[in-house]
Amino acid sequence: MSNFITTKDGVDIFYKDWGSKDAQPIMFHHGWPLSSDDWDAQMLFFLSKGYRVVAHDRRGHGRSAQVDVGHDMAHYAADAAAVAEQLDLRNAVHIGHSTGGGEVAAYVARHGIPQGRVDKAVLVSAVPPIMVKTDRYPGGLPIEVFDGFRAALAADRAQFFRDVAAGPFYGFNREGADVKPGVIDNWWRQGMMGSALAHYHGIKAFSETDQTDDLKAMTVPTLVLHGDDDQVVPYKNAGVLQAEILPDATLKIYEDYSHGMLTVNADVLNADILDFIQSGARRGSRRGRAPPLPARRSQPHDHSPPGARQRRHHRVPDRFGELRHATQGPDPHQRQGDAAGPGKSGGAGCRHPRRQ
Repeated sequence: MSNFITTKDGVDIFYKDWGSKDAQPIMFHHGWPLSSDDWDAQMLFFLSKGYRVVAHDRRGHGRSAQVDVGHDMAHYAADAAAVAEQLDLRNAVHIGHSTGGGEVAAYVARHGIPQGRVDKAVLVSAVPPIMVKTDRYPGGLPIEVFDGFRAALAADRAQFFRDVAAGPFYGFNREGADVKPGVIDNWWRQGMMGSALAHYHGIKAFSETDQTDDLKAMTVPTLVLHGDDDQVVPYKNAGVLQAEILPDATLKIYEDYSHGMLTVNADVLNADILDFIQSGARRGSRRGRAPPLPARRSQPHDHSPPGARQRRHHRVPDRFGELRHATQGPDPHQRQGDAAGPGKSGGAGCRHPRRQ
């Protein structure tokens, strides 16, 4: 049996499809510049829980065709729809990380809900509504940040990818971090499997696509997960805004977790996602729109899943410069003086408990 489907515009997309075809499907959407292999920890876990697990390599990434066109959210979503339609995935849960979160938003809003195929969605460290600074979102990042990404990729993609994985992506640049060389190597391996052109154009896709309307159209229950030490996609301009825009959102913020928390904190994330999937809410029932994060520990209404604790907004410095300068050596930033730092004053609000 072939592990490829061909899209309407003739692009071969690689996919994995494990488990009983009668089980509820979970489809995973990977981040930039990776592949479906980045979901190993989740696919094995949810397969063991009796789910059908599906993941694909985005066009130009991993084992999918290295075409020179279509590296934008519209095509990403259409390619995901082609996989879901070919495999006839129904009552599916769609989980997206980073750029894959943007792909989930576009797929669910433009294809999945209109076709009646989606039960729930999960956005993890996801890029919507938009990363770049705009009039609508003045808290975004300057375009120069992403110009720097393009320059670093074009100059030496292999070294750029190595430094991103060894530094800000997993928080391995933090003092006392448990650096995992195998995780770094695996990130680099996945990135270098893909097309430099797809990765180059993908920077525009993940940073400059305004997905406000996609989020508004995601009427299914949606779990939003983000780490407060995400140095790649700052949580206040992403997860917090997603929860404010989505019609039916549950928000969880994890203390000191990185952009790559799905890998280095897989036990915590897998359990929380499983709890959300198994909860009683289904499409058409309203779990409650996630409110702004509370300013005090005690609030009359808390829409978090069991075990979650929300915390107040506190000042989080713009750490994106660490990734922008990843190829220039060690990060000059330290968490000293950050109001968000553990044990620092100014961070007294409730936080997700750290679990080992």
